[in-house]
Amino acid sequence: MSRAMIEAIEISRSFGQAHALTDISFEVGKGEVLCLLGHNGAGKSTLVSILTTVLPPTSGTARVAGFDVTREGHDVRARIGLTGQFASVDSSLSGMDNLVLVARLLGASRRQARSRAGQLLEMFALTGAAGRPARTYSGGMRRRLDLASSFVGRPSVLFLDEPTTGLDPVSRNSLWELVGQSVAQGMTVLLTTQYLEEADQLADRIVVLAQGRTVAEGTTEQLKNRVGVSTVHATLADPAAVHSAMTALSAAGLEPQPSEKPGSVSAPVETSVGLAAVVRALDDAGVAITGISLAEPTLNDVYLALAEHSGVPVLS
Repeated sequence: MSRAMIEAIEISRSFGQAHALTDISFEVGKGEVLCLLGHNGAGKSTLVSILTTVLPPTSGTARVAGFDVTREGHDVRARIGLTGQFASVDSSLSGMDNLVLVARLLGASRRQARSRAGQLLEMFALTGAAGRPARTYSGGMRRRLDLASSFVGRPSVLFLDEPTTGLDPVSRNSLWELVGQSVAQGMTVLLTTQYLEEADQLADRIVVLAQGRTVAEGTTEQLKNRVGVSTVHATLADPAAVHSAMTALSAAGLEPQPSEKPGSVSAPVETSVGLAAVVRALDDAGVAITGISLAEPTLNDVYLALAEHSGVPVLS
């Protein structure tokens, strides 16, 4: 078997004349988190469906945990967990019974199933509602129960398709912590999201999809370096000195602009040395400051840069 836990090799998928995916290739190693980032319709969920044996590829090859997703689907399904975009719990069963059912289907004894269900109900803050029918749960609670079900079998590969949609910030942070703990124990995770913060928080590597094609790939740092600049933000002691500050920074060879915050200016810089250049230019011009900071590029900056230069649709 291959050492990679997920392999996609020139995967394409068409629906009639519509091309949902075109020649997608990547690998994900053991204990690694790969994030698929992209707009609605970019092909993220279609790719997840192929890797989890729900859909066959039109062409190309995919392997999960070393098994071919088309020819060895049973072996793949025995080793993965999946949470889709929408909660798929049985509304007539209680939270406990939903998880026990999944565990029993995976081969656990009745005692083992109830023990594992209890652990997960506690992890996902559902213990108090364990005996209630899932139809009485709020949307966020149903989502947490659905997420819990994907952890029942302690999968070696976990697929999370926009898992935090509909979750409150506390529940979202709890899921991030649980994913981090699972990865530390060797689980491999493929995550799709439209939340740039989520990708930045969790991903070891990111693949950016647009219109079914890969338009960028790398670690968060590598993608941020594609933007190439950081930004210095200076807060002026005298809010009326913005024009003087911008004149001084322009004379120093920088490209300043007024900041969104009144009484402050910003300037892009190539390295942290630029911070000192801003301070010197303002000091030489007699423009006093009360605060200064250096902000590195964010994934949002990366995505907007891709949108501008590569025709990537803005996330929506």
